[in-house]
Amino acid sequence: MLFYSYFKTLVGKPVTVELKNDLAIAGTLVSVDQYLNIKLENTRVTDEARYPHMRSVRNCFIRGSVVRYVQLPEAAVDVDILHDATRREARGA
Repeated sequence: MLFYSYFKTLVGKPVTVELKNDLAIAGTLVSVDQYLNIKLENTRVTDEARYPHMRSVRNCFIRGSVVRYVQLPEAAVDVDILHDATRREARGA
């Protein structure tokens, strides 16, 4: 639940999602659910030369199980809050 709660605070911010098949998609985070499925708007592929068929995709839904990494904007990362939340989660488990 820690990541789900954190990603909910990032709605409306730009993120880059790297998939397990090496496709990286940048866009604005619209929603995320408890399975970490991600919905993006205003998307663009970071390597259009390698994935030219993805140029026309502007909105997408990404299943959480195919996500390798999510790159967050540096300004959206508050390390102190993440440390505190991680400690609380560890005590509660």
